[in-house]
Amino acid sequence: MLPQEIIRHKRDGQVLDPAEIAFMVRGMTDGSVGEGQIAAFAMAVFFRGMDMDERVVLTREMTASGTVLRWDDLSLSGPVLDKHSTGGVGDKISLMLAPVVAACGGFVPMISGRGLGHTGGTLDKLDAIPGYATAPDAARFRQVVAEAGCAIIGQTDDLAPADRRLYAIRDVTATVESLPLITASILSKKLAAGLDGLVMDVKTGSGAFAASSDAARELADSIVVVANGAGLPATALITDMDQVLGKTVGHTLEVAESIAYLRGEHEPRTHQLVLALAAEMLVLGRLAADPAAARRQVETVLSSGAAAERFARMVAGLGGPKDILERAATYLPAAPVIVPCTAAADGIVQAMDTRAIGIAVIGLGGGRRAAGDSIDHRVGLSDVCHIGDTLRRGQPLAMIHAADAAAAETAAAALRAAIRVGDTPPPAPGPMVLERITVARR
Repeated sequence: MLPQEIIRHKRDGQVLDPAEIAFMVRGMTDGSVGEGQIAAFAMAVFFRGMDMDERVVLTREMTASGTVLRWDDLSLSGPVLDKHSTGGVGDKISLMLAPVVAACGGFVPMISGRGLGHTGGTLDKLDAIPGYATAPDAARFRQVVAEAGCAIIGQTDDLAPADRRLYAIRDVTATVESLPLITASILSKKLAAGLDGLVMDVKTGSGAFAASSDAARELADSIVVVANGAGLPATALITDMDQVLGKTVGHTLEVAESIAYLRGEHEPRTHQLVLALAAEMLVLGRLAADPAAARRQVETVLSSGAAAERFARMVAGLGGPKDILERAATYLPAAPVIVPCTAAADGIVQAMDTRAIGIAVIGLGGGRRAAGDSIDHRVGLSDVCHIGDTLRRGQPLAMIHAADAAAAETAAAALRAAIRVGDTPPPAPGPMVLERITVARR
């Protein structure tokens, strides 16, 4: 086979057969297919797409390009489960959800990523915890999963290496948004983690990559159909990202909010989402008979402190402080400047441009403008208002945590432009979960 012939077939709109896809993935892995050819292949797929059968084959081949984790030898007492989110502003749900599911009897080997665009990354949040190793060796990763029930780390070099190479090329060739390639990228890593079940959190709204409900549904359908076609039971929830999730944005602040949640401080919309995602995972893993029973289990492990204890075990097992729950404020660095961004007039919060809020946090130093940029984990926003809140002139829209006064002033201007305050009440916010997708359509 010749790479250029396979590229030509896809360029001309043909359906690739499994052997052609396998050949391209092997070439990405061993270097026999050049970067120019991979770029051309990605662009052909971007414009011509792939049907569901092609996506299944691509996902399977990318999974098989490296190590596939096995858990049988550890004699785990429950199913191996995971959740993946398409990313949002203030989305720290993984830090809460993994220990909750672990406390309910699941095992969660979560392979997470860093910030992308205006959204924060789970690994960047965990980097705010001193000593926490987001890139442990496989033996330590497996040990922590077995002992704590959960471990959140980054993609290692030997997990789906074809995806690593393809993604790097997509990132510089304007082909990141290809739905078949997004699907294969997400699922190849999840299949390589040796999961028994996956729940996808596909966000839609002003702070999501899939801003429209149609785009979110198309991605959710692709993930669920391809995952099940590749042998991984999966469901997806389409969830709201029209406002900041929770009360904080920024790495240290989101870790602190997650710890507060696990210790009993439940912001309502965050709690709705944790309950919904945990219920999906527990039912998928047959740890609960139905969503209602699963929710009762979640409330029990939260109120008893069992979920918080799992988080503490995970942090300690991966090199972080053993007393993170009791002394979080000691370990999580604070910004030198903390000031309110106040409302200019009396009114009701009517809407927010959530993406612009995420960009404002990047402007504070809480995200990357370029791939090699360092992050200031201290900066961000706390006490962020929600749609429907009534504010008096001079009351905070949010508290700004900044490295200096000038950065805080710039962020305040961006926040006031992003949050609309008016005289009339907005429609009541809808539920966090907008739709549930199962393996129905193909």
